[in-house]
Amino acid sequence: MIGVIDTEGDCAEWSFPAVPGAVRTARHAVREALRGWELDTAVGDMAVLLVSELVTNSMRYASGPIDVRLVRPDPDGDGSPAHPGLLVEVSDPLPDPPTERTAGPDDEGGRGLQLVARSARRWGIRRGKSGKTVWFELALPG
Repeated sequence: MIGVIDTEGDCAEWSFPAVPGAVRTARHAVREALRGWELDTAVGDMAVLLVSELVTNSMRYASGPIDVRLVRPDPDGDGSPAHPGLLVEVSDPLPDPPTERTAGPDDEGGRGLQLVARSARRWGIRRGKSGKTVWFELALPG
């Protein structure tokens, strides 16, 4: 079952079990939050695609919960949040960072981190006390 941590204000967070259907549920939750924030559709579509890739990666290797967090850019333009673009984080309980690799033309996997690296303004991986977080920031039009 999905755990809604917070969907109010400038941040939305969920925790998903590593079970079939979690990727679809994560995509839907992210899409709905971004619609509610009235962000650009192209940015929302890219965020949903990248979240899908990262949650899929986490599900392949982690048995514990997968957390997704969105941080909305400053809606007033007063510079209050630290991120000028849309910040997205996907966390899981495994401490090992994912490995970026080059996928061959017939490979079914191996493109998730490449897609993140090519699509995001910035991205990275950080270790936490109990796992890791892969994050990315998408630029907003304008």
